[in-house]
Amino acid sequence: MREWWQWSPLQGSERLGFAVVGVGRFGIAVCRELLQNGAEVLAVDRSERAVDELRQLEPTVEARVVDCTDEESLREAGVLDMGTVVVAMSEPIEASITATLIAKDSEGTRVRQVIARATSELHEKMLKRVGADRVIFPSRMQGERLGLELVRPNLMERLALDEKHCIEEIKVPEPFMGRSLRDLNLRKNFRVNVLAAGPQSNLTVNPPASHVLEEGHLLVVMGLVDDLQRLPKT
Repeated sequence: MREWWQWSPLQGSERLGFAVVGVGRFGIAVCRELLQNGAEVLAVDRSERAVDELRQLEPTVEARVVDCTDEESLREAGVLDMGTVVVAMSEPIEASITATLIAKDSEGTRVRQVIARATSELHEKMLKRVGADRVIFPSRMQGERLGLELVRPNLMERLALDEKHCIEEIKVPEPFMGRSLRDLNLRKNFRVNVLAAGPQSNLTVNPPASHVLEEGHLLVVMGLVDDLQRLPKT
């Protein structure tokens, strides 16, 4: 099953950090996944209790109590300096819409993509009208998946085998393009095994060492989660 959000990494001097606005269950799931993958995360919420709860779960997180509907408060907190903003709160609806609008349209904002959470189709339409790049619906697992997708933009699918091992299907990263599996020697250099490679509609299972990876093709690899995370991003 293909996911319905796919992101490209920001280019140039733009900050690659992530701001999460609203740290309920969904927001916490996004934060934890981002932090576990080494991302720079700024979490904000108007509730001091919610911020304290997040800090207890993730002591290293940068979390602040902020009025998420106030432009200057978000600016001072650093939210508008982040490349990606996840508006993780869905209620009150006016607050999520206002936060989305501020992130996208404030003067001097450096935000390039806003992902907002909705509770209904009408809410979704309103979020898109004020500038949300993508709208998603609530689920803790979706929060974890979103966090993973944001830091691994070339990841297409992941199948967990146990707590430490998994199989991942990724877009061939740029450093691998035009190179053969023999040259790359992924087992030696990254400690991962190649299960399949090729175009999405015609994957070659157990490809030969002479197989050359091309732009737009997929690579299916298996190994420890930590080793898979070392593979280059797209």
